[in-house]
Amino acid sequence: MARIAFLSLVFPPDSVSTAQIMGELAAELKKTGHELSVLTSTPHYNRDQEAESRQPLAAYWGTILQKSTFCGMPVFHINMPAKSISLKDRIVPFFKFHVLSFIAGIFVLKKPDIIIVASPPITIGLCAWLLGVFHRAKYIYNVQEIYPDCAISLGAIRNKALIRLLYKLESFVYSKAALVSVIAPKMARQLADKGVSPSKIKMIPNFVNIEEMRPLPKDNTFSRQYGIQNKFVVSYAGNMGPAQDLEKLIDCAQLIQNRANIHFVIAGEGMWRDKLIEYARKKNLCNLQILPYQPYSLVPKIYASSDLCLVPQLPSITAAAIPSKVYRIMACARPVLAATDLQSDLAELVNKARCGIIVRPGSAEQLAQEIVRASENPASLRPMGEAGREHVVKYYTREGVAKLYHRQIALLVKTI
Repeated sequence: MARIAFLSLVFPPDSVSTAQIMGELAAELKKTGHELSVLTSTPHYNRDQEAESRQPLAAYWGTILQKSTFCGMPVFHINMPAKSISLKDRIVPFFKFHVLSFIAGIFVLKKPDIIIVASPPITIGLCAWLLGVFHRAKYIYNVQEIYPDCAISLGAIRNKALIRLLYKLESFVYSKAALVSVIAPKMARQLADKGVSPSKIKMIPNFVNIEEMRPLPKDNTFSRQYGIQNKFVVSYAGNMGPAQDLEKLIDCAQLIQNRANIHFVIAGEGMWRDKLIEYARKKNLCNLQILPYQPYSLVPKIYASSDLCLVPQLPSITAAAIPSKVYRIMACARPVLAATDLQSDLAELVNKARCGIIVRPGSAEQLAQEIVRASENPASLRPMGEAGREHVVKYYTREGVAKLYHRQIALLVKTI
């Protein structure tokens, strides 16, 4: 077995999706006998008071570095302020995180054999390489989103000199990694096109905890709280940013506001939340609720309250990844409403699993048409939800995916 260090910007008790994925992967690898430690930030993205009470942080190096315990493994947290809307305001905290995580990693990590590092941000790969050099460890670079491509496509980065620098950094990080794991087939092809050796790229998908994410009745405490237990509910739960194109969902709600039985729920946080609330307010919609971030423990009830669960992707980045929320929706036996390109990895998954409906991204009109059609034939949705649950139980459990990582780790350790 190996000594494994996780290096991730987010990790429990932060409850953003990447934190959940890294936390559950670490827990599963620990079960197989590996010795694990974690270097991450303090919760700063989606603050979940329930999770933080179960995993309290205590001072370790004063306020600079704190420590918690997760599933029996030590977790070291670099102090991080709440995520800012402004990219410029995030640069300094990111820089401090990388510098301090390298310094802390020298002293608190117990000479790891393997470092598993989650991206984004792309810059975290440089820290993994430096720690790898110091500890004589190899690193697995886990690509959740391809950066800087995503940020450039969304217009978050426009400076040409910075773009050139980031592409050079990206190439360096891939070249030094012992393994580059990607979560979708087209991501593997994109990285190969960038010059990454195909032998180094491994397609290892994200996963879902099928015990936590499970089918529940539509009539539950969440649906009753918001009075939607007898409505045909279309929901979106997650980050509210430019990549989700949620204005189209609000436009869709406006197009079919005369359908009294159809109701829309958007729940979450993100840099565009205030903008979306204002956008919806101007339309004066009575068939739409925008809720704040909900604790992770409520996710099964949110999906159980829904008849269709939206997974949107902007046309400019539609093939770049498979959002992890799709596995949670499928595990809860609810049909997926995927707004994505027909050739995307997400579309291929939905088609293969027969678990939902695919619409062209960027079209509120087509979204409205499909929602109305589904609401008029709700019996057609049940088999989709059941098929989705069956598919994730077969292919996307955390135990099954952890075994894929375990095999790769075992191969890498043999070469150390």
